Amino acid sequence: MSARERTTDRPADPAPASPTPRQWLALSVLVLAQLAVWLDNTILNVALKTLADPDEGLGATPNELQWSISSYTLVFAVLLFTGGVLADRYGQRRILLVGLGVFGVCSAWAAWAGSPGELILARAVMGVGSALIMPATLSLIAEVFDPRHRAKAIAIWSGCSGLAIAAGPLLSGALLEHFWWGSVFLVNVPLVLVSVVGGYLLLPVARSLTRRRFDPVGVLLSTVGVLAVVYGIIEGGHRNAWVAWDVLGLIALGLLLLAAFVVVELRIPHPSFDIRLFRNRRFTGASVAVMLTFFGLTGSQYYATFYLQGPRGQTPFEAGMTLAPVALGVLLGAPVSAVLVKRWGARLVVAGGMLIAAATFFGYVLFDNDTPLPWFWLLLVVQGLGLGASVAPTTEVIIAALPADRTGVGSAVNNSMRQIGGVLGVAVLGTVLVSVYRDEMTPTLSGLPKRVVEQAENSPEGARYVADQEGLPHLVQAADDSFLQAMHITTVIGGAMAVAGAVIILITFVGNLSRTPAPEGEEAAPGPADRTAPPAADAREAR
Repeated sequence: MSARERTTDRPADPAPASPTPRQWLALSVLVLAQLAVWLDNTILNVALKTLADPDEGLGATPNELQWSISSYTLVFAVLLFTGGVLADRYGQRRILLVGLGVFGVCSAWAAWAGSPGELILARAVMGVGSALIMPATLSLIAEVFDPRHRAKAIAIWSGCSGLAIAAGPLLSGALLEHFWWGSVFLVNVPLVLVSVVGGYLLLPVARSLTRRRFDPVGVLLSTVGVLAVVYGIIEGGHRNAWVAWDVLGLIALGLLLLAAFVVVELRIPHPSFDIRLFRNRRFTGASVAVMLTFFGLTGSQYYATFYLQGPRGQTPFEAGMTLAPVALGVLLGAPVSAVLVKRWGARLVVAGGMLIAAATFFGYVLFDNDTPLPWFWLLLVVQGLGLGASVAPTTEVIIAALPADRTGVGSAVNNSMRQIGGVLGVAVLGTVLVSVYRDEMTPTLSGLPKRVVEQAENSPEGARYVADQEGLPHLVQAADDSFLQAMHITTVIGGAMAVAGAVIILITFVGNLSRTPAPEGEEAAPGPADRTAPPAADAREAR
């Protein structure tokens, strides 16, 4: 057996005092791989207006624009768990390389899509690739770095994901200034090529200590259950019809399938994901807190983009530049969080970071058409600091709470919570935004022709278009005022969710956060399939 093919069942060599150059290179490959995934989460936002143009884009309708974003996020979210299971069973590096291949090919497909429907399909298959990539990246960090250096590596990994959140709109705006809309997807291709070569040369062939049986029933129930719930929520948000029988039926069906998944996983001897891991209150609390944080973050980015390109009249490139300062905050906050956790503990640092982020979400209520942009930049820097300081330690807690051979599934839980939180943020907060906007616009639209009302009541963009076509300039100011009122109400909900995440952390992170593993039967008692794994005491570190 060659050194490249050795797995983790051999005794580990004593850890060096600091990471080796090869370890840093391996981390750079993993960061680059997940950078492409997170870029694609945000890079399309500022290109939506271009895609809607029949000459410069694809002439996409508002519903097609929504699904061009949601198809990727939805597939990404529902298949992350399956990706984690496959990574634990067949090897993290192998699944990572397969995922990168799917993602890169479909990025090129999306760039040259000839219709909105083809773009939506290409984006959905890109989500499959992303779902294979993300669990493997975090699992391989746990494999490459020993516990003494793992927190710092995860902090760098988390910080770069925050960089992608801001870099996506900035890069998209710059490309649209000079190239056609498909260029925003071609950015992924060189990132994928470098990641594939670097991954093959630098990453270990790590796989589960215990070769588990594949659990098709569990994978099917979890995938279809999450798909039904998330699809129902997205569709309810798009149609503004939360009480429609088909929307409620889908959500109810998904919840029933997820309940069946829990029952099945608790009864079979070799579950794909041991539900008993959720007995660890820190694992559960951290997972839920991550979801609520990204609920507020993704929702705020959604309406911030429309705020900048609508009432503020910015171009895509200008909007990208305006959103960029959040990256500075995340890049500073994530590495510093590792130092703060050593001094103050994960509980106070994570809860404090989430409260800082919540304060910035609430801060949107102070913005109007004339607010000086430096105040907006300051808010974004502080927002990034709070998010960076909270997400990295939370991720470390999730991974540390797991047995050494279940990090793929644990990573999938972490990333699934992020994605589902983002999906819910856009669906729920987007629905609130549209509903309040419509209510605010109703008095202005009273007595106008039906064709004017139908276009102006759905979005400020529609109101501006019809105002220009029909010679009704007063609709533009009314649309801007209505949008600002809707944004102020919507952002309060996002801030409240972040506060709820901080409260959950304060409750669930109480107790011993030392390196000593929890006694069996207390919190994350290992399931039958985990009892063969050697105890990973230092992997339980949550500080």
